Amino acid sequence: MTIPDVLSWLEGTPLAILIQESRFGFPIVVGVHILGLMLSVGTLLWADLRMLGVALQRLPLSQVYRGLAPWFLIGFAMMFASGLTLFATYATLAYTNFYFRLKMLALVLAGLNALVFHLLTERRSAEWDAAPRPPAAARAAGLTSIILWVAVMLAGRMMSYTMFSAPPGP
Repeated sequence: MTIPDVLSWLEGTPLAILIQESRFGFPIVVGVHILGLMLSVGTLLWADLRMLGVALQRLPLSQVYRGLAPWFLIGFAMMFASGLTLFATYATLAYTNFYFRLKMLALVLAGLNALVFHLLTERRSAEWDAAPRPPAAARAAGLTSIILWVAVMLAGRMMSYTMFSAPPGP
């Protein structure tokens, strides 16, 4: 099976067809995607700002993270499920869209940033957990997270403006 075959198959799934043919399907799924984004990135931003040492300085980073983690994980699950649904609905258009590819790259890099933070940087968090300003590695992880999530959001918005527009005429 080739990539175009897989993309066509996705667009032909019952859920994708339902959303394509429904008057309210697409707006509802987009709304869930945006709510998931707000919940996930909105709460993650506070942990990132704490890592930068610019917000919630009186609270240990571990406490901030533990308190927010359920919320940004729920938001991420909403975002992920609705994003997969949106992709399946318009897989061919999305796959060929530059901003979709940029969004996916930024998402992968955000995931790698989180993985590196949890596997390497966070191991020494007991030493700096209650410090108002965490060490450079933690600050770098927080700033990188913010930059990558802004890139994800901007690329996602640009997809909306470029996926369904007609190509330039002759």
